[in-house]
Amino acid sequence: MSARFEELDWRQTSLGELVLRRRWYPGVGRDVYEIKLNEEFLMSSLFTVAEEELAHLALAELTGGTGLDVVVGGLGLGCTALSVLESADVASLVVVDALGEVIEWHQRGLLPGGVAADPRCRLVQGDFFAMVGSPGGLDPATPGRRFHAVIVDIDHSPRHFLHPGNAGFYQPAGLRRLHERLHPGGVFALWSNDPPDEEFMASFAQSFAEVRAEVVTFDNPLQERTSTNTVYLGRTPAAG
Repeated sequence: MSARFEELDWRQTSLGELVLRRRWYPGVGRDVYEIKLNEEFLMSSLFTVAEEELAHLALAELTGGTGLDVVVGGLGLGCTALSVLESADVASLVVVDALGEVIEWHQRGLLPGGVAADPRCRLVQGDFFAMVGSPGGLDPATPGRRFHAVIVDIDHSPRHFLHPGNAGFYQPAGLRRLHERLHPGGVFALWSNDPPDEEFMASFAQSFAEVRAEVVTFDNPLQERTSTNTVYLGRTPAAG
């Protein structure tokens, strides 16, 4: 058993005060890692089912594929990235995060899982939303590169953003720019803390084929009830 509460790091960032802390949670009998930005909880390892399912559902859409190249937008505690790396079909993973401090936590081993140690994975500091629309795209090492899957867990939902500038990404024009970063038959997957949003689904359907929203249910010990998140999935048309 570790200390009941420990602040592992505190940083003043361009987005505000960023805190990484670890606490012993008696209800589950293990350490729980938490990331806070200002007064908002960005992530807790107490419940990671939806973040893991985000990756599993996206890769399941690529059944039969090997040598897959994947992007994850948003590093956080690394749960989505680690779930991607569970698949032997994944050849490469680029994880983009706006905060170099979060990348450093993984590189220093302050967070469990070892995502930074996997040779298939590169951690890139950058504004994911700006990179989607930039000439260089989502991989600074290979400008214009396309991917088999782009998986995003950054904002709270298509309506609730960490920064107002992210809003355009969820509109048809922003989604079309993302479409261009995918191979034919490629998959876009998006996490949301909110229930399925019909207005967003309408925008999504303008840019992607076979769009759907999957509701993921999980136990929430903090609130002593069942909670739900949403995973949006869409595919680009296969090569003709």
